[in-house]
Amino acid sequence: MSEATPDPMTDDDKRRDQLLRAAESTEADAAPRIVTSREDDVTRIDIADSAAVRPGPGPGAEGEADPS
Repeated sequence: MSEATPDPMTDDDKRRDQLLRAAESTEADAAPRIVTSREDDVTRIDIADSAAVRPGPGPGAEGEADPS
């Protein structure tokens, strides 16, 4: 049997590497889009201020859609 060698890449490195493998990808594609924080065993996930794409209506959207 052979010993497993530790992977020198961090999770962030692996994410960046995978996102940059696509054809015509740029550094902006690999930019972090979320920020996590942990306090008292509770993990909070927020959209990063620098995220190019955010959830919800885009700029110039007119209010909420009428659900009826």
